[in-house]
Amino acid sequence: MKLSLCMIVKNEEATLPKCLSSVINVVDEMIVLDTGSSDRTPEVAAAYGAKVYHFTWTNDFSVARNVALEYVSGDWVLVLDADETLTPEIVPALKDAISRDEYLLINLVRQEIGAEQSPYSMVSRLFRHHPDIRFERPYHALVDDSIAAVLAQEPHWQVGYLPGVAILHSGYQKKAIAENSKFAKAQAAMEDFLASHPDDPYVCSKLGALYVEAGNITPGLELLRRGVAASEENYDILYELHYHLGIAYSHLKNFQQAIFHYQSAIKLPIYPILKLGAYNNLGNLLKASGDFKAAKSAYETTLKIDPNFIAGHYNLGMTFKALGLFTDAIAAYKKAIKLNPNYAEAYQNLGVVLLKVGNVRDSVTAFKNAIAIHKQHNPTEAQRLRQELQEMGLM
Repeated sequence: MKLSLCMIVKNEEATLPKCLSSVINVVDEMIVLDTGSSDRTPEVAAAYGAKVYHFTWTNDFSVARNVALEYVSGDWVLVLDADETLTPEIVPALKDAISRDEYLLINLVRQEIGAEQSPYSMVSRLFRHHPDIRFERPYHALVDDSIAAVLAQEPHWQVGYLPGVAILHSGYQKKAIAENSKFAKAQAAMEDFLASHPDDPYVCSKLGALYVEAGNITPGLELLRRGVAASEENYDILYELHYHLGIAYSHLKNFQQAIFHYQSAIKLPIYPILKLGAYNNLGNLLKASGDFKAAKSAYETTLKIDPNFIAGHYNLGMTFKALGLFTDAIAAYKKAIKLNPNYAEAYQNLGVVLLKVGNVRDSVTAFKNAIAIHKQHNPTEAQRLRQELQEMGLM
């Protein structure tokens, strides 16, 4: 089976090399549609052997992606953005999946590197090169609607998914969002689509979540509730709607309602790794309310799903600390630090607990590590912590 990478790009010379390097030995061709770069993006793509085409941007991602599809010659299509990379671990399973006759679409798990909220999502980025599969929606363009239409006409096909993380995405980090004006672009495109599709649950979810993130809680809530009412049994979207309703009600300090929505999200029959954000946020609310036993259970569930979930280890440590289980807290903090050696808050709280159990030497070492990391990202906190330790006679 011939596999084609299909991309749309604009001013991505900094991120494109890493993306293309991750697939150059996996795909049989690379199609890159440039939508108006003013930097060396086309030259970078060509240097990696990509076939580069040009298109005048129309403020509609689905139009551009569909034009890019026209240049694909492979049997299967893999769609990536320039700020994404394919994980090498997923390649054997990916190649096995596309060699089978039954699949029309293979959903992939994407990890959101540096995202403050849900760390994983499921994306429809690997599909058979079928004449009736097209992208729709001007932002967060999807093939899902056309896939459903094809399945209705050709029911012998199946939709599958690959377990394990397939795509790493760095575009939701705060710096990347600010540099690319992602919120503004997304809002404008989705508001235009919403005007003619007022009950579309997917756009209600994405735009509602964006409003909440921007602090516009009331219109965000209205859209998210509307999406729940219209989502029927689309469990992946329904999960996102409940998840973001949990966030919205947390902003409003309505913790009982927030807990209800996180619990509703968790109950849905979706791939467990996608539930990490809901379990973690639920644990945070339960811990804040003093229900440490239930919080502990929520965090432990995140680690059963993903033993490398850093926030789960750290939050479990905070819960153990609150319960006075200092040995367990120390172990949890150390696991978080092993997974992220630059985790200042984990070092800081490790120092606190070590001090409580009388291990002054290791406590001071942990505090010094926290200060060194804080200096790079939060110098005010570094100075505050140093001063506090000096007043305690520890430095």
